[in-house]
Amino acid sequence: MGLQNYVKMANDRVFWIAFGNNTLYAVISVIFQVFFALALAATIEGLRNERFKSILRSIYFMPSAISLTVTGLLFYFIYHPSGGLLNGMLGAVGLESLQHAWLGNSDTAMVAIIMMSQWQGFGYTTLLFAVAMQRIPREYYEAAALDGIGPARRLFSVTMPLVSEMTGLLMIVTVSQAFQVFNEVMVTTSGGPDNSTQLLGTWLYVSGFIKNDFGYAAAIAVVIFIVTVILAIFQLRYTEKRRVHW
Repeated sequence: MGLQNYVKMANDRVFWIAFGNNTLYAVISVIFQVFFALALAATIEGLRNERFKSILRSIYFMPSAISLTVTGLLFYFIYHPSGGLLNGMLGAVGLESLQHAWLGNSDTAMVAIIMMSQWQGFGYTTLLFAVAMQRIPREYYEAAALDGIGPARRLFSVTMPLVSEMTGLLMIVTVSQAFQVFNEVMVTTSGGPDNSTQLLGTWLYVSGFIKNDFGYAAAIAVVIFIVTVILAIFQLRYTEKRRVHW
């Protein structure tokens, strides 16, 4: 019976939709919560005014202190088709043609949920990168400045190599979390419309607790575990090879 669940999984259209959504979630999360967060942290840490830097860190970290359920409900009202903030802003700037039901359209619902998640997690990873950058000796930056190296090249030649361990750790955490997302979808679309926003976690819940197919739900849980472990091992080995000792 156990193997039959995996055969069923291979032929389950919704499972592959969920797997694709989790993969998309992971890719966009790495782009925003790792690479964009790294660039933002470098920009903030490059400022001279310490008080201004502290204010910016606090502003970017604030969304991370809000619970996932509250964030989901907040963005549910932002994306509301009639009285939502997003459609209201589009109408105010003359872009009425772009207004539509963001969470009710299968083409935009998943991306809308992903962007909500990026808003919440972006500040936390930015703060972690800022902490890692504060540990870099100032002599490296002073030497780069004497050599005439600009901010962009300094980011790639000095900062990124010296925070590679933090980058690797955040990539592992970000990808693992992307394959375990649950609350964001359940409080906004519950997997709809037409299963277009189903994720492995939500499809596991539906299979086990709605359809009472606990064997199939357990098989989905095994897939989630295997995927996250394989990605973590791969990233750990990659990070170890790129580690810079200083």
